[in-house]
Amino acid sequence: MIPKEILKKIRYIELHTRHLVNDVFSGEYHSVFKGQGMEFAEVREYQYGDDIRAIDWNVTARYNHPFVKVNEEERELNVMLAVDASRSGAFGSFEKFKFEIAAEICALLAFSAIKNNDKVGLLIFTDVIEKYIPPRKGRGHVLRVIRELLYFKPQSTRTKIAAGLEYLIKGLKRRSIVFIVSDFDDDGYAKPLRVLNKKHDVVVIQVLDKREKDLPSIGMVKLKDAETGEEVWVNTFDKNFLKLYSDYIEEKRKTFLKEAKTIGLDLIQIDTAESYVEPLVRFFKMRERRFR
Repeated sequence: MIPKEILKKIRYIELHTRHLVNDVFSGEYHSVFKGQGMEFAEVREYQYGDDIRAIDWNVTARYNHPFVKVNEEERELNVMLAVDASRSGAFGSFEKFKFEIAAEICALLAFSAIKNNDKVGLLIFTDVIEKYIPPRKGRGHVLRVIRELLYFKPQSTRTKIAAGLEYLIKGLKRRSIVFIVSDFDDDGYAKPLRVLNKKHDVVVIQVLDKREKDLPSIGMVKLKDAETGEEVWVNTFDKNFLKLYSDYIEEKRKTFLKEAKTIGLDLIQIDTAESYVEPLVRFFKMRERRFR
């Protein structure tokens, strides 16, 4: 039995993302993510300005009048949401945890996909494959995806992004749009990420929280690694420690950015303290300009 608070949250996310899909992202998704090719739609009479290469000579000879073939984009796409469910996602120094923001972003992408008659699938991973839902259509299916993202209890607390990537490399037979949602606080995933990006259209969404990098100066604090459970006391009055810690986190993030750029990935960075709408809009507009 799903708790009432989870059902309430699912309903909120559905209403909130539906508004964004209809009012903010209307047409953006369709124009950015193209179909796999063109398929024949109909034959109609030639009109001034039509490409003469589209003339259907058989029909034209039959009626002694020019007719052209009309093709439409073969629209149906596979959209796969690959979400890191390790314990580091249960962190948030502002209104919401990282995993809650990840769920809302996935809902927005999923509703955008089904509005365009695309299929949506879900992969939840930690250092193992936790849950896989094959791509399907429909509002009911998207609501199930959101429910799993909010209510699913992973077996593991740790992260191994490579495990999720390798599963997708082997399991996705049809070319897909793959959104990978994680804080990317891991290593050893560059090679499978490069392979996946060659086979599919990969977009990485990095969800970050400022407090993971900039600790407040409040004295002695016990820090706990959410994934390993390891605990350590630190003195946040020590400016040298704060700088070393901040530099360490910054270096890890720079390494990730460098790897993403080397691989040629589309990257969206989300800050838990800010709206995720603006970074997504910027991404859609940037990508639209690129493929125009």
